[in-house]
Amino acid sequence: MTPFADVLPPEMARAVPLLAGTLTVSGLALLFVRNVELRRRWRTWCVTALIVCGTLGFGAPGAALFAAGLAMVGSVEYVRLVGLRRADGAVLLSAGVLLPLIAWLRPGLLTLPAAGVLLCAAALPPLVGQDVVHGAGRAARTTFGLIWLPVALTGLVSLGDLAIAICVSVAFADVGGWCGGRALGRSGPLGRPLSALSPAKTWGGVVGSAALSGVALWAMDAWTPLRWLAVLCGCALGDLLESMIKRNAGVKDAGRWLPGFGGLLDRIDSLLVTLLLLGAMP
Repeated sequence: MTPFADVLPPEMARAVPLLAGTLTVSGLALLFVRNVELRRRWRTWCVTALIVCGTLGFGAPGAALFAAGLAMVGSVEYVRLVGLRRADGAVLLSAGVLLPLIAWLRPGLLTLPAAGVLLCAAALPPLVGQDVVHGAGRAARTTFGLIWLPVALTGLVSLGDLAIAICVSVAFADVGGWCGGRALGRSGPLGRPLSALSPAKTWGGVVGSAALSGVALWAMDAWTPLRWLAVLCGCALGDLLESMIKRNAGVKDAGRWLPGFGGLLDRIDSLLVTLLLLGAMP
């Protein structure tokens, strides 16, 4: 029994000591390491943990606020990466605010007809602007952005108390991927690149992600084979998907404002695909 058990939902009561313990141990270890980049990442992890727990701890309203914030910042980065126009970005930003609120207040509205409304919204700016040359491409990129960001992030609301366990397990999977790549991905079969889209990602990293994500889900009493598989596949596919978008844009990072990571999309790419996969599961 943790000291948080009487005041927090069970999942949050397990997440807080797990995150606090992990950050404390890793912070002490970094006292003996002179890697400036790792220290920047650790500080970003600390702030991120506070934001995630501080918002999701308020239940559905906090989750909706958190999802909307992520969707808005992520949409700004995505619009810049794929070269969309202001009108297209306005569609993404509007959906980023509205969809999490609908998932909280009127979840029954998020049905197949709603997908048709989103498709029309994505096509509206180039149709109204009579963009003969780039209209189809703009509509396609906007539609993809709507699914990848606002639609995916509604999962933070619809998952309920399970959302914190998913966020923590994805974070552990990302760390496990880095550790596994360093420890196992230097040579041999596990040293092979996962894809040409991201040569630095190796099968050793996948093993590390599988191990730490499984540990996190088990520690939070949220482990099931399908959830673990969704997190593992989400981390691998999410990283490759964002790498593909960044390569097409000719940039290394989605942004420069997040210390140690780059942009928000560099931090939540795994979470986005994981939420989509979980939403498709029974």
